[in-house]
Amino acid sequence: MKLPRKIGILTSGGDAPGMNAAIRAVVRASTYYNLESVGIYRGFEGLIEGDFKDLDARSVKNIINRGGTFLKTARSKDFMTVEGRKKAFDNLKKANIDALVVIGGDGTFAGASVFIKEFNFPIVGLPGTIDNDINGTDYSIGYDTALNTVVEAIDKIRDTANSHNRLFLVEVMGRDAGDIALNAGIGAGAEEILIPEQNMGRERLLESLSRSKKSGKTSSIVVISEGDQIGKNIFQLAKYIEENLKEYEVRVTVLGHIQRGGAPSCYDRVLASRLGVGAVDALLRGETNVMIGIIHNRVTSVPFSEAIKGSNEIDEELIRVADIISI
Repeated sequence: MKLPRKIGILTSGGDAPGMNAAIRAVVRASTYYNLESVGIYRGFEGLIEGDFKDLDARSVKNIINRGGTFLKTARSKDFMTVEGRKKAFDNLKKANIDALVVIGGDGTFAGASVFIKEFNFPIVGLPGTIDNDINGTDYSIGYDTALNTVVEAIDKIRDTANSHNRLFLVEVMGRDAGDIALNAGIGAGAEEILIPEQNMGRERLLESLSRSKKSGKTSSIVVISEGDQIGKNIFQLAKYIEENLKEYEVRVTVLGHIQRGGAPSCYDRVLASRLGVGAVDALLRGETNVMIGIIHNRVTSVPFSEAIKGSNEIDEELIRVADIISI
C-alpha cells in the first residue's frame, strides 16, 4: 500500500463527546508527520458532495473541550448505492486525498468496509459512540462522558424521589447494549437495572420492588436501557407497576439526547487523543480496513469485520455487584 500524504477525516452516525478531540489528534499527528489533512463535513454525505476543507494544527485549536463534532455528522442513503460511493471516490481522487480516518460506530465501519472492497482505498476507523457497543475495544469515545451525564441526572432525580416518596423509572440510551444502564445504575445507586442482555421479567421486578418497600425504602430508582424488552415501552411498564403495586406512585424520565451532549470528560479527551494518533500511526504502517481501539489500556487495531460483528459481552461481575448492593 502506498503510504498516505493527505488524510481525510470525517465523523459519521450519532455524535459523541470526544469526537472533536479525536479530529484534533488526527490533524495534529498528521502535521507532526508532515502530512496534509482535510476535514470532510457531514460524514459520507459530505464525501459524496465534496464538502471538504483543508485543516492544519491551528484549525483545530480550542475544540478539545467541545462536545459534538465541528465537522458535523449525518447518515447518508446515497452512500448505500454504488453510484454514491463512486462519486465519493472520484471526489477523494480529485482532492488528492489518499487515505481516510472515519469516526463513528458499526454502521460507519460497515460502510467503510464496502468502500475499501470496491476501490481498494485505505481507511482506518475510530470508535465514536456513547453506547460502547463496538467489539474490539474496551471503551468507545463518548461513553465515559455519557455515563457521567446520566449519573448526574439520576442524582438530581433522586432528590425529588426522596422528597415525594416516589418510584422513578429512568430510561437511558442503549438500544442493543446495556453498558450505560448497568454502570450508571451502579454509580447512582439504583434499586434495579434493566438491560437488553438480561430479561428480568415483570413479575420478578414487582417482587423486587415489593421487597424494597417492605425493607423500609420510601423511594426507588429503576434504570432502564431503551432496548430492554420487559415492557412495550417505559410508560406501559410504569402503568403496569402502578396497577400491581398500589403503594407506589410512579414517575418516568427519559433522558434522551441529553446523554450525547456536553463537554467530554478528561478520560474521553485522553482516549480520543490516543486513538487519533494511533489512527495516523496505523496508516503510516500501511494498515487499512481496521479500527483503532483500546484493550487493557493499550492502543491496538482490529479488523472492521471483528469490530462490527457484535458488541462486547456484558460484565457478569457488574450484574452480580448490582444485585448485592441494591438490597
